[in-house]
Amino acid sequence: MKVVDANRIFGPIPTGDVPSADAPRLLAELDRLAIDAACVVHSYALHYDPTAPHELPDHPRLFPVPVVVPGPLGTSAPADGVRVVRLCPAEHRFALTGSHGLQMAQDLADRGITVLLGWESASFGEIDRLAGELPGLGIVLINTGYRSLRQLADLMDEHSGIRVDTATLSGHQSVEWIARRYGPHRVLFGTGAPASDDTGPRFQLDHLDLPAADVELIAGGNVLELLR
Repeated sequence: MKVVDANRIFGPIPTGDVPSADAPRLLAELDRLAIDAACVVHSYALHYDPTAPHELPDHPRLFPVPVVVPGPLGTSAPADGVRVVRLCPAEHRFALTGSHGLQMAQDLADRGITVLLGWESASFGEIDRLAGELPGLGIVLINTGYRSLRQLADLMDEHSGIRVDTATLSGHQSVEWIARRYGPHRVLFGTGAPASDDTGPRFQLDHLDLPAADVELIAGGNVLELLR
């Protein structure tokens, strides 16, 4: 079973020293937890300035995820070959469903690029409108948490293009409930580390009460399909 973390941060973070501040220590952490690969967003782009120069490690186990910002003061379009990007409307102060935001999202959808979108980074209404106006856009809601399940169900019932990661779905049988109701193809293993715990989601993955084929999809099959 391939295990791929769809939601990981590379580089230093404001809350303290972390093992993923450089590539060797990040890879050592992945080895410790038996995680084969990870999609990584740079902490500088996430917490500071996505338009400033920063480098993600060039390694076959690490898939770079650029942070993109719309509009004339935003970032350039993702390079060819990029399959997943991250949107941070709250952190970088842009309107997800403003004219620039919708145009950028349309461009991403046309190129077959999936977006990672933090649950706390956009309102329910913004997510609902984005998914409704651009049904061809792949959206993975990350860091949702078990308290969001009722709102998450509203969105996933209405929009088949919305998926979710497991980073903070720590409630009893939460992942199993989503996988059974919406299909395992709509759930991706993710940790949100090091901003959130990675050991818990990894332990949870090994103990999911689901068929082995479903667990394999959640563990890495789904994100590898997006990356291809």
